[in-house]
Amino acid sequence: MNEMRNEFGRRFPKSGEPIVVWAPGRVNLLGEHTDYNEGFVFPMAIDAGIMMVGALNGSQEVNLYSLDFNAQDSFEVQEIQPSSEKKWTNYVRGVGQQFQLAGFELQGMDVLIKGNVPQGAGLSSSAALEVAAAVLMRALHGWDIGDVALVKLTQRAENEFVGVASGIMDQFASMMGRKDHALFLDCRSLDYDLVPTPFEEQGYAVVVANSRVQRGLVDSAYNTRRQECTDAVAQLQKDLPSITSLRDVTVDQLPLVNALPEALAQRARHVVTENHRVLTGIEALKTGDLESFGKALTASHHSLQHDFKVSCPELDLLVELALEVPGVLGSRMTGAGFGGCTVSLVPRSKVSLFEKTVGEEYLAKTGLQAEFYVFNASQGAGIRE
Repeated sequence: MNEMRNEFGRRFPKSGEPIVVWAPGRVNLLGEHTDYNEGFVFPMAIDAGIMMVGALNGSQEVNLYSLDFNAQDSFEVQEIQPSSEKKWTNYVRGVGQQFQLAGFELQGMDVLIKGNVPQGAGLSSSAALEVAAAVLMRALHGWDIGDVALVKLTQRAENEFVGVASGIMDQFASMMGRKDHALFLDCRSLDYDLVPTPFEEQGYAVVVANSRVQRGLVDSAYNTRRQECTDAVAQLQKDLPSITSLRDVTVDQLPLVNALPEALAQRARHVVTENHRVLTGIEALKTGDLESFGKALTASHHSLQHDFKVSCPELDLLVELALEVPGVLGSRMTGAGFGGCTVSLVPRSKVSLFEKTVGEEYLAKTGLQAEFYVFNASQGAGIRE
């Protein structure tokens, strides 16, 4: 952190005393593609994220420098437009614009950015960037806006400025995470509960494997899937007039879901069963039943693979290879899909074996070098002293 402060001083010598903020990425343990269906999700903030150092500069210009991209950018606060060349800046620009739309007066700032969340891997580097920017802007300006309102603001930045129709889970997990806990979130009411994660005490690790297949959400079928879910609700309302989203459909009503046109039936069936898996998975976790929790992970993957169709051959292979390692309790793709990462529940004593055997087999079959990370449940976003 001191290195970042010193680097900030070198880059922006005329700036005042800077504030340092941190926002973590997240790995979603259960509840994929349920968030924009007003359903249930169960992410965990991870100990990788985005650090920002910033100070007001007394001008009407925001100056950004990314150490990761070795790139700089500036924009005027009076007219915030998306950048087609430096797209990484749009997450910061969008947050600034949303503050303005909410009635806050944005001032010029100098901001230094550095992150260690693998990008394009489904670990929410974009949400961490948005949340870090929002926490920094709030702190620098002394604005009175609560954490949940800040989460909603960052989601609007992603939806309306960046152009990705994402749900609220990623930003919520980044803001509200807590060390040694995962976050159960009801995406309709925004009620949430922090659930202790007994992985470590039972000798297990959360291992994320990066397939190295990158996907861009804007260009992927993400928005298509969202529309298919909306279409499924419209058709189901003929038999279930009280429902407003797939969140309202229960597993007992799956026969009605299965009667939909095939593609819509598959999409809706995933969402309905995934919501159920989140609830039953958390109950298993609360009683320390990691075996049942692991089975829910694997069932989630098969549903995403066959019903929601957002997996890819590389992710399927990683899951297959993971489940062949002795003691692994469950594995699934995590994130929006079409590439990115898997998450597996692995005995700590077998992590090295897991990385070696899965990595070697994956390389032999795909020509891609998977990357492995062991993540711990992290504290959410805030100012770092």
